Amino acid sequence: MEKDKRWDIASLASIPLVMTLGNSMLIPVLPTLEKELNISGFQSSLIITVYSVVAIILIPIAGFLSDRIGRKMIIIPSLLIAAIGGVISGWAAWKLNEPYFLIMVGRILQGIGAAGASPIVLPLVGDIFRDDRDVSTGLGIIETSNTFGKVLSPILGALLAGVIWYMPFWSIPVFCMVSLVMVLFLVKSPPIAGKDKNIKTFYYELKTTFKTNGRWLYSIFTIGGIMMFVLFGVLFYLSSMLEDEHQVMGVKKGIILSIPLAALCFSSYISGKGIKKNKTVMKWVTFFSLLLLAITALGTSFSTDIYVLLTSMFIFGLAIGATLPCLDALITEGMEKEKRGTVTSIYSSMRFVGVALGPPIFSYLMKISHQIMFYVITISIVVALTLTLLAIRPDQEEKNHINKEIYQP
Repeated sequence: MEKDKRWDIASLASIPLVMTLGNSMLIPVLPTLEKELNISGFQSSLIITVYSVVAIILIPIAGFLSDRIGRKMIIIPSLLIAAIGGVISGWAAWKLNEPYFLIMVGRILQGIGAAGASPIVLPLVGDIFRDDRDVSTGLGIIETSNTFGKVLSPILGALLAGVIWYMPFWSIPVFCMVSLVMVLFLVKSPPIAGKDKNIKTFYYELKTTFKTNGRWLYSIFTIGGIMMFVLFGVLFYLSSMLEDEHQVMGVKKGIILSIPLAALCFSSYISGKGIKKNKTVMKWVTFFSLLLLAITALGTSFSTDIYVLLTSMFIFGLAIGATLPCLDALITEGMEKEKRGTVTSIYSSMRFVGVALGPPIFSYLMKISHQIMFYVITISIVVALTLTLLAIRPDQEEKNHINKEIYQP
């Protein structure tokens, strides 16, 4: 990796770290929020879901605007909005007797901020580097930062909530402002090649891109969504089960939740370094990771033993961690710079769909049975596995005038 770009990557890596903390940090404290706010499990899951739903709606708009007016012009105001949302949620929890409504307002603002910050990092990494190997390595670091945020979240969330239950809300604006300063002064954003095109021309070219490459693009969108659905669903399940059935709470629960996430973080870093610019390797790393995931999920459906479950969650972390940098690189390296923000933002939006659906659906499935829940996970992964095998077909010999390398539809 180019030495003069290391501070750029470090600054950009702070964004997914902060945005992940802003959401995942609340997962281990949801049972505490239910008690303090006197709300149901479904209402507490909405604190996570509303953040993601808002992001889902706005991410494509943010991506489009980043292709038109520049990446930093979207990222910096978005971080500020996310910080304001954290202040509102924290103030409401601190001062009001019935703060749930204003907490949700703050979470909506954080979702708006997340839509314009974290997803724009992927195309910006692609813009900064000239060599595809550096792009893959950079994306691996970004995904590692994202997953490190998930590792840190349960422990930090439990520690902060152990001091004062609403402290996690107040930590968000602090993290956002640190990231904002780093991006403002340390990231040099290259000009966007297609920003001078009129909207009609841009829309026509984007439509042509999806018509030519729709098969593999839609497949990667779907796989990314399934991965986040499974990840956030099982984290919600594990958090609830540890507290309700095993009376494991606080920092101890946070440490246990961080184990599969640490595996995910490690696997993301290794995968990002190893795939380089070889799209065939990316496909098969994704395929075999998903195969391992499906086998593990099916096996776990037959046992409710806590040690079997924790071992399975560790394998889940390894498999999902290996998959995510591959999907990031396939999308980012497969698009021209002037369309990269829009296309990668749709991919990010689909990942947020998975984040949004995971907790409420798993909350419902938990009430039915452990076995049914893991059958649903297995079926979801098999869908992703099939899409990987049949729809992602990188061809390194032929060139396409839209993409750097053709993907056979």
